[in-house]
Amino acid sequence: MAELKTKKTAVSVDSFLNKVTNAQQRADAFQLVDIMTNVTGKPPRMWGPSIVGFGEYHYVYDSGHEGDICLAGFSPRTSALVVYFGAGLEQRFAKELKKLGKCKVTKGCLYIKRLADVDLGVLRGMIKANVAFLGVQRSGGT
Repeated sequence: MAELKTKKTAVSVDSFLNKVTNAQQRADAFQLVDIMTNVTGKPPRMWGPSIVGFGEYHYVYDSGHEGDICLAGFSPRTSALVVYFGAGLEQRFAKELKKLGKCKVTKGCLYIKRLADVDLGVLRGMIKANVAFLGVQRSGGT
């Protein structure tokens, strides 16, 4: 089985985020760190070269593929902040997405250009609910 690429690293989250060139996106990323730390009660850690993650859980797919990944996380990409929710985002959060504000939604990710474009209370609630969902659905959540 192939080795997982996305693993916890010893890279400093602050050092990584301070390299984000867009000042607004950098400020938004630090704000997301505060939100996710508050929601999860876990400190931020780098996962791979570009994901800021909080907590972790062990997953096992029906195919037998398994691994560990962050319970909540995001990545400050050039075009947007990507907040990771996992499969089923649109179904589990249909009501919240209508209230969230300006963002793009894919299978398991929210793409947010600026945090000012979304309702932070709704986003915080979605992150909290997702962490609870993953903790219940997956064994070994910490």
